[in-house]
Amino acid sequence: MNILVVYAHHEPASLTGSLKNVGVSTLTSLGHQVVETDLYALGFHPVANKYDFSTLSGGHFNYMLEQRFGVERDWAFSPDIVDELQKVKAADLILFYTPIWWFSVPAILKGWFDRVLVMGATWDGGKIYEEGLLRGKQSMVVGVAGGPEDFYQPLGKHRATLKQILHPIHHGTLAFCGMDVLEPFLVYSSMNKSYEEYQALLDSHKTALETALTNPHFVSRY
Repeated sequence: MNILVVYAHHEPASLTGSLKNVGVSTLTSLGHQVVETDLYALGFHPVANKYDFSTLSGGHFNYMLEQRFGVERDWAFSPDIVDELQKVKAADLILFYTPIWWFSVPAILKGWFDRVLVMGATWDGGKIYEEGLLRGKQSMVVGVAGGPEDFYQPLGKHRATLKQILHPIHHGTLAFCGMDVLEPFLVYSSMNKSYEEYQALLDSHKTALETALTNPHFVSRY
């Protein structure tokens, strides 16, 4: 299996970074081909703009229509977008390792979604969900939250579960493009772990990945 790991944390020694390292080593040891995108290390630019295209259609600038035009012009995009699109197209499974910030993901990962999930290549008019252009691929979010789990309850302080908070990512982004979305691996109280708890989390993630690959459970197929 070809697996793309998209990593969105600025600190390699973070819990998110440690989980990513365990994920990469586990998948590699199982014989899978793993390609990694380290967004902060790459200095990935998160803002979608006209410089994302090597040629423009002219006239009024409409970002989504320019994306389709870029696909028609044999991927007439900036080199960083072309590199990521090639990785996405080659992947059978995409894993996203990210902290949870302000009920979402960091801007650098949101920018990856904005710039890389190109109209005409990953979705298009009428080609969403079960008709999405990335159908047949799987995706999984590994999300790390600072708050305790009891905050993330329908009657907790946040008035929503973490899976509910991730709905715009799971369903409105990944499933929207046609991917099967696996159950996420979610971590709470990330800054208050003992050494034993930290290690147990890493072991749990290894097991979760092995299980997901052999007996997947889905948040959303579409």
